[in-house]
Amino acid sequence: MAHSPPSQMEAEFYYAGLPSNPLLVARTGSAWEAPRGPEAYPVRKELRPVGNHPLADVWEDNLALKLHALLDSMDVEWTSTDVVRIGLANEPSAPAPVILWIGVFPESLSGDDGVAAAYKCRDLLVEFNITDVEVEIRESVVTRSARAGPKLLTPSYSSEFTVHFREPFTPTLGIPICAQTTPWAEGTGGFFIAEGEGRNTKGRLLLVTCSACSVSAEQVQKQVVRSSAMRQFITYLESIKTEIGDREWLVQDNKKRIEEVEGKDLAQAELGEAQKMMEKVKTFQKYMLTQWAAPESRVLGHVVLSPPISVGSSSDEDEGYTEDWAVIEVDASKIDASNFNGNAIDLGTRIPSAEYRRMMHPNIENAHGFTYPRDRLLRLRDTIPEDQMRRPTAIDQNGEPCLMVLKRGCTSGLTIGRANNICSYARYYYPYYNWETSKEWAILPRNSESGPFSKNGDSGSVIVDGRGRMGGLLTGGTGKHASLSKSQLDITYATPVDFILKRMQEHGLHKPHVNPVLAA
Repeated sequence: MAHSPPSQMEAEFYYAGLPSNPLLVARTGSAWEAPRGPEAYPVRKELRPVGNHPLADVWEDNLALKLHALLDSMDVEWTSTDVVRIGLANEPSAPAPVILWIGVFPESLSGDDGVAAAYKCRDLLVEFNITDVEVEIRESVVTRSARAGPKLLTPSYSSEFTVHFREPFTPTLGIPICAQTTPWAEGTGGFFIAEGEGRNTKGRLLLVTCSACSVSAEQVQKQVVRSSAMRQFITYLESIKTEIGDREWLVQDNKKRIEEVEGKDLAQAELGEAQKMMEKVKTFQKYMLTQWAAPESRVLGHVVLSPPISVGSSSDEDEGYTEDWAVIEVDASKIDASNFNGNAIDLGTRIPSAEYRRMMHPNIENAHGFTYPRDRLLRLRDTIPEDQMRRPTAIDQNGEPCLMVLKRGCTSGLTIGRANNICSYARYYYPYYNWETSKEWAILPRNSESGPFSKNGDSGSVIVDGRGRMGGLLTGGTGKHASLSKSQLDITYATPVDFILKRMQEHGLHKPHVNPVLAA
C-alpha cells in the first residue's frame, strides 16, 4: 500500500497520456512501478466512463456532499470531484479501475497532507460499502472556455472546393461568436430555439450560447453579437491564403511536368483541375474580403436574455448545475428559410463516414438506426432524457454502458467523446467571498489518441448524441493549467439542455423548444 507521497518522477509521469498530463499529489492503492531501462517510457493512460458500478447509486444521494464536507474540514482547496475509470491506453479492452479523482489548486496541498486526505476519503467510500474504488488527488484547475451585412452562407456539397471555408459562416451549429464590446471573449453559438407550441417559427429565431462569450447582465438590451471576432476572421483569411499558395504550387509543378514530358497527359489533366480549384478559392477569398471584413457586416444579432453567471443555482435543490447561458435574437437578414436547416451540425469532410460510424458506435452489438447523412448535416431533434444520460443503453468497446457524444466548436472543430454516467462537481473560488459548488455533466476524450474533447473558445457548443439529441451546453472543464491559453482539458463540463430550457421559461421565455422551423 502507498502510504507516502509520490516521488517527483511518479508525480510527473503517473498521468502520462492524459490531455493536460496533470501532476499527481497523492493516492491510495499499490506502489507505483517506475519505467526501467535505457528505452523505458511512461505507461500512457486514458479516461473512461464509469458504466455499471454501485457508486453510481449513492454518489448524488449523499456521498458527494459528505465528501465535499470532509475535504472542507481538512482545508483542502479542491477544484473538482470526478468519478472515472483510468485505464491503460495500450490495453483498451482490459478492465479499468474506478477512481475517485479529486482536483486541487496547484501547489495548495503537500504530499503528506494529500496522502492523509486521500485515505480519509477512501474510508468514507468504505462507509458507503464502496470497497473497490481508489482515491487519487491531482493538481487541476476548472476553467470556463469562453473565447447588418450579408446573409449566412448555405452549406455546400462535399465536392465543392470551398466547403471547409464556408462552414464557419453557415447557420450550422458551431458558429464562432463574440460580443461587440468584448471581442477577446470568443465562443461558440450553441443551438437555436423558438417559442410557443407550433414548430413553424413565425416570430423571432433565438440562438443559445454561454454568457461568458456574449454579454454581462447589465448590458443585455444594447449588446450586439458578431459572428466572428476580428482575430478569428484574420486567422480565417490566412487559412484561405495558405490554400491558394498550395494550389499555386500544384499549378507550377504540373507545368514543369508538362514541359519535361513526364506523365504529360496526367499532368495536363491535373493542371486544369488545380487551376480551377485555385480560381474558385480566389473568388471566394475576394467575396469574404469585400462582404465580410467590416465588423458591422458580421453582426449576427443582439442579446435579449443573459442571467448573471452562477453555479450551484436552481429552483430545484436536487439540480444545482452551472447557470452560464445567454439568448441571442438572430437578425432576420442573416438567417431565413432559404439557408436554415434547423438545428444541424455539419459533420465535415475530414472524418470519413465509415470512420465516423465506428467512432460513434464502437461496439457492433449496439442496436442503432443511425445513417450517415448524405449532405453531412446531422439534424438535431429533442433532448437526451436524463435517465439515459445516467443509465445509457449503448455499450463501448469494453462492454460498459457508454453514451458517445459529439460537438462542433469554433476552436477544436468536430470532436467525439464519451459522456460519463456519473456527474462531476466543480468548485469556483472568488477573491471577495468564499466559493460555490456546481454539478456538471462530464465528457471524457474518446480515447488516449483523440486529444481533449474541447478547447478554449468552444464554450457555448451544444453536445449531442449520434441520434441528434441534445445533451448539454459546454461551459468549461478541468485541466492542469489555470491559463486558458495553456490549458488542455482532461474533462469537459456541460450543463444539461433540459435544465437550461426550464430556466429560460422561468426567466420569461414562452415555452422555448429546440425544434425551430422557419416558414418560407
